[in-house]
Amino acid sequence: MLNTKNKKVSLVLMVVSIIYLILSFRLPSYAYVPIDSDVIPIALGFILLLLSIALFFIKDTGEKVKIPMNDLIPILIVLGFILFYILFLELLGFIIVTALFIFFSSWYLGYKKFLSNSLVSIVLPVAIYFLFVSFLQIQLPSGILPF
Repeated sequence: MLNTKNKKVSLVLMVVSIIYLILSFRLPSYAYVPIDSDVIPIALGFILLLLSIALFFIKDTGEKVKIPMNDLIPILIVLGFILFYILFLELLGFIIVTALFIFFSSWYLGYKKFLSNSLVSIVLPVAIYFLFVSFLQIQLPSGILPF
């Protein structure tokens, strides 16, 4: 039954998604809020569960894929950027950390236009922040910023 890697990984992802969903349903609900803070985590949990079920039924080709070292290094560096994002999100806030993440990730991955990269990495997090806070009334970490 569990003879392929797809099946093994999908079962692990199913367990993770079920635990994630259980924890998401335990999030506190707030009165007078049109969209509660548990909506997005619950939606992500169900998406992960559906994708892990789909992975379970996908046929595995059986061929081994060897990732060359020169492809592995950029993956590890981007994972480092993601780790930085996770560690400093609460401390510095959504806008600052997301702007830094977008700027340095896109710069490292080859987008060298400094002005447009800076503009996108600043405008996008600010727009997302105010969309969440103003329209969805979902608070994102503000960190060291005064709002």
